[in-house]
Amino acid sequence: METAFQDAHRLVQREAPGSGTTLTAALVVGQQITIGHVGDSRAYAVYPAGRIEQLTHDHSLVKRLEELGHLNKEEAANFPHRNVLIRALGQGETLEIDVFTVPFPRNGYLMLCSDGLWGVVTDQEILRSISNAPTLQRACQNMVDAANTAGGPDNITVVLAQMIG
Repeated sequence: METAFQDAHRLVQREAPGSGTTLTAALVVGQQITIGHVGDSRAYAVYPAGRIEQLTHDHSLVKRLEELGHLNKEEAANFPHRNVLIRALGQGETLEIDVFTVPFPRNGYLMLCSDGLWGVVTDQEILRSISNAPTLQRACQNMVDAANTAGGPDNITVVLAQMIG
């Protein structure tokens, strides 16, 4: 995971100098998920009882200001520089990557998504999209549609995975 992220970092620097991007990736081996993460895209565990757990930690200015107590949740939600990242692929000489392993959510889902989804679609809408859809593809499309209906202020990406068997 570390090698793949470092390779991607160098590629962004070489092919798109001055730009940056987020990356959240997951490798499922057996019942375990190894997650690599940089930026403010996110990984979530979605449980059948209606609970969503954020697995990743945002590498954004607004999140850091919130952690330091300079912003509360409401202020953070309306902060004018919400999209400023403190870590991203392509930015800086070295890249610090979060890599960790967690169990796959029992009878649940792994969800990877960009801030175009989590920034505008509530946890309840996410749960409803999943429970009301006949397929994971339809659930993803329902979430994209909900984000677009909410104004679609950013790119919207969502991937769902479910353990079969």
